Amino acid sequence: MTEGVGGDVDRDPVNDQADDRWDDLEAGQPDGRTADAGPDAARAPAAGAGDRRLVARAVDGDQDALTEVVRRVQDPLYRLALRMTGAPADAEDAVQEILIRILTRLATFQGEAALVTWAYRIALNHLINLRRRPARELLTFDGYRRDLLAGIAAPAPADPGPDGALLADEVRLLCTQALLQCLDRPGRAAYVLGEVLRLSGEESAWILGISSAAYRKRLERARRQVREALSDRCGLLDREAPCHCGKRIDYARAKGRIGADGPVLATHKTVDARRTAVDLGRLRDVGELIRSHPDYAAPEARVDAVLALARSGRFEGVLREDDVRGS
Repeated sequence: MTEGVGGDVDRDPVNDQADDRWDDLEAGQPDGRTADAGPDAARAPAAGAGDRRLVARAVDGDQDALTEVVRRVQDPLYRLALRMTGAPADAEDAVQEILIRILTRLATFQGEAALVTWAYRIALNHLINLRRRPARELLTFDGYRRDLLAGIAAPAPADPGPDGALLADEVRLLCTQALLQCLDRPGRAAYVLGEVLRLSGEESAWILGISSAAYRKRLERARRQVREALSDRCGLLDREAPCHCGKRIDYARAKGRIGADGPVLATHKTVDARRTAVDLGRLRDVGELIRSHPDYAAPEARVDAVLALARSGRFEGVLREDDVRGS
C-alpha cells in the first residue's frame, strides 16, 4: 500500500481546479452558514437542551463552559482535520485555527444542529478552502495504484524485528491516509463524513450546505473512486492481491515515509490509552479498512493554547488578522 507521497509520484492539477470551483460556487460563510440551498436544503437533528445551555453559558462569559465546549469538540475536529489534511502536523495547525473560529462564532449557534455537528460545518468550511495545498494532496489515483506495486518485488524480510508489526501497521495507516488525499476536497469531505464518521446523509448534507440528493451523488462518486483504487491491489481486502503492508516497510523507509524517529500514526496518542486491536483478517470492504484507524486525540498543547488565548480576550483580533491574510 502507498504510505505517502514521494517526489516521483504523479500530482493532479485537476484537483486544484476542482477546489477553486468549490471556492467560487459552494464555499460556506465564515460563521458556518452556507448559501440557502432552497426547498431541498438538508436538515440536521436539532441540538439537545444540554448543548444549548452549555453554549449559552459560554457566550455569557462562563469560562468553565467555554472550556467544556472546546473539550467536547477538540478530538472529533482533530480526527476530521487529520483525514482531510493527511498528516498530523497539518491537522494540528488546522484544528487550532478551527477552534478559534468556533469560539468566536459561538454567539451564532442557534441549536439547529448538535454542537459537534455545527462545529464540523465550520471546520469543513475552513478545511475545504485552505489556500495551502500540501504535496500529498496532489496525488492521483493512477499514481497511487502504480505506487501500490512499487517496492514489493522482493519478499518481506524473514525477520522484520520486534517492531515489524508496528511498522506494518504504520504502513497501513499512512496508506489509507494517502488514498483519501487522491480525492478532491469536496469529494473527500463527503467521503469522510459518510464513510469514515458514519454520519447520516441528511446530517452530512447539512454540514456541507448542499441538498441530500447532491450529497448522495458526491458520496457515491467518491466511494467508487476509492474502491477502484484498491481493486486487485490490496492484500488486506483480497488475499490474492500483490500488496501487503509488511512487504512495503523497507520501501516506506527508503522513501522517507517512515522517518528515523519511527512510526507516527501507529504510536499517536489516542482518546483511550488502550488502543483497540483491529482484526484485519475480518475486513469486509474498503470502507472498513479506511475506518480502521484508532480514535486519535487532539494535541493538548494546541488545545491549551487556544483556551489560553480565549481567556485572554485577544482571540477575536487574531482571527480577524488571519481572515485578512485569506487563509
